[in-house]
Amino acid sequence: MTIRLYDTRAQALRDLVPLVDGRVGLYVCGPTVQSAPHIGHLRSALVYDLWRRWMSARGLEVTLVRNVTDIDDKVLDNARDGEEWWALAYRMELEFTAAYAALGILPPSYEPRATASIGQMLELVEQLIGRGHAYPAEDGSGDVYFDVRTWSEYGALTRQRLEDMADSPDAATRGKRDPRDFALWKGTKPGEPASASWPSPWGAGRPGWHIECSAMSRRYLGEAFDIHGGGLDLRFPHHENELAQSSAAGDPFATHWLHNGLVNVEGQKMSKSLGNSVFAAELLGAARPIVLRYYLASAHYRSTIDYQTGSLAEATAAFERIEAFLDRTASQLGEGSEAGAPPVPEAFALAMDDDLSTPQALAVLHETVRAGNSALDAGDAAAATRAAAEVRAMLRVLGLDPAAPEWGSAAGDAAQATALDALVRRLLEDRDAARAAKDYAAADRIREELSAAGIVIDDTPAGAKWRLA
Repeated sequence: MTIRLYDTRAQALRDLVPLVDGRVGLYVCGPTVQSAPHIGHLRSALVYDLWRRWMSARGLEVTLVRNVTDIDDKVLDNARDGEEWWALAYRMELEFTAAYAALGILPPSYEPRATASIGQMLELVEQLIGRGHAYPAEDGSGDVYFDVRTWSEYGALTRQRLEDMADSPDAATRGKRDPRDFALWKGTKPGEPASASWPSPWGAGRPGWHIECSAMSRRYLGEAFDIHGGGLDLRFPHHENELAQSSAAGDPFATHWLHNGLVNVEGQKMSKSLGNSVFAAELLGAARPIVLRYYLASAHYRSTIDYQTGSLAEATAAFERIEAFLDRTASQLGEGSEAGAPPVPEAFALAMDDDLSTPQALAVLHETVRAGNSALDAGDAAAATRAAAEVRAMLRVLGLDPAAPEWGSAAGDAAQATALDALVRRLLEDRDAARAAKDYAAADRIREELSAAGIVIDDTPAGAKWRLA
């Protein structure tokens, strides 16, 4: 029952041994709310939702912190047409929240905005200056930089030598001791709105990007916590700089590092310059949200997903096979036939314990579906009931149970199902009567009418059962 994860810093699989027995602290870099969410944002959020669900299923109490970067160069740049930067940030934050909720992604334990932790960031910057690892810019601009040459372990996360690193792009080189030094605090510049500025010992300004996450992870999880996660594109410079500044301040910081793979589109890297971004609204309009969740979960979290035309159609077909089995089981064996569901199958658990291997876990799920259908065909009610229970258990862990409240109005669905069942059963009684009278033409006509409406009839020893195609 040991969960193993691929620690990006160690570049090896490691056993998850929480700092506090039975509890896990997980910090995930959330979105910079500069524009609408796209498929990459959804994929990353879903990855850590799956990690959280599995650790919880293994009996761990998980505190998940996912921040919102609501002050940043890009947020300021994208605020136009009279809209304030903070209004843009809030509007985009609402879009992200709605997209996450649509995919059944559980809300984080805490979701702090960067602008609510300015005091903690200033405190951390002052610590770094006091320990000799940061300095105010020599040009009097109000900028404060981390001095990378004072920290011998800089580059430890990505295994780079300082001499091989490019200049830091987050601020002009003017006022820096080394072009690779990165900004901890950015002095106010001409033309920037006064609302995007806070007082500091070095002059009015705003935080650099990297200091935000160091301050917020410390505030909500403490100086030491179990896991730091984020997209692969954040490893350098963002996570490298987080690790350097937190460690230089004396914090143990994260024990493990997780990074999820990125998303390509039709074989190309998704980018604004190529104009090939696939946005959440487009995806949610192209398939049911539960199918989109299935699609994004079907690849290993560290792999690159290549989104192509037809990807969601394949995912729809695969997920509908699961739903069809559950519907068929309920139809033939009755509602509640999965009551008293057992734990997930051992093979499923082993796959999830092995660095969250969802492809192998889903393979176990589909094999259980096939076995359950075979049991139904053979009239083995006990085996079919057991398979349905196991399928439900696996779906619940993955957040993919179609009967869960987040996937629709349970009351409305139940009322529609009751009405449809009454109508279909009346037609099946008419069909039985026609067959008893040897009026096979009428019986076939009823079957054909039901088939045209998307209803499949299964003739079983216990009588005719129906299910949606």
